[in-house]
Amino acid sequence: MVSRLRMSAVVFDYAQGRRALDGVDVELPEGELAALIGPNGSGKSTLLRLAAGLLAPTSGRAELDGKPLTSWTARARAREVAFVPAGLRALPERRVFDFVLGGRYPHLVRLGGIYATETPADRTAVESALEAADAAELGKRKLDQLSSGQFQRVLVARALAQEARILLCDEPTAALDPEHQVRIFLLLEGLARAGRTVLVATHELNLASRFAARCLLLDAGRLAAGGTPEDVLRPEVLGPVFGRHLLYARAQRGPARPLVVPWPAEEGEDPLPGESPR
Repeated sequence: MVSRLRMSAVVFDYAQGRRALDGVDVELPEGELAALIGPNGSGKSTLLRLAAGLLAPTSGRAELDGKPLTSWTARARAREVAFVPAGLRALPERRVFDFVLGGRYPHLVRLGGIYATETPADRTAVESALEAADAAELGKRKLDQLSSGQFQRVLVARALAQEARILLCDEPTAALDPEHQVRIFLLLEGLARAGRTVLVATHELNLASRFAARCLLLDAGRLAAGGTPEDVLRPEVLGPVFGRHLLYARAQRGPARPLVVPWPAEEGEDPLPGESPR
């Protein structure tokens, strides 16, 4: 597979001197859904923002097609990479349809130095994106009228409307009910099968197990492990990062993938009751 997005020995320090990433190497091939997992504060959101070109590495390289991401113009980069944030600090006073239409800006034609009005093709792309994100019925509503789960689906739709080949998602199932969590991952899986590159940061370890081809485990800004769900979702790998309060099992329906469930451990208890997920 061709790797269009590559991060090599990436270090990122925030202005206060806190090191968020410390020598991370990641390659994202075409046609793969990868899950970025790790505790809160491990660097997942920072890595996604670097991969989207929204931040520049303190050192190391973050490249798209061999060219530093920060050297791309915002419009050219948006044609290639779409980013789904975990949320927005403030909601603009806009209709959902118009907000999602904003994702089409890299495709709008410029006339006389300004962007032309959207075309029928742009509106069709927005309608398709809302439908794919299971948000078609929300198009006429105002953003401030949405629940947190509905708004999360709208953020996914806006990124889909960009029609970029690389999709970076920061906890896209946060605040979603189980049905919509599965639907979002089914959508991401379908995009990867169609040839897109998808990297999703998530705390849903079992959905990562079921849908991701590869899991990347971050711990304190370093890549602690990487490989298939079978390789990564194991007590000897997750235990040192997440702690003792996990229960390991296997799915009884569909592929017998590893399952990892938050569960209080008693003092001295074996962290792996029953059979190993291997």
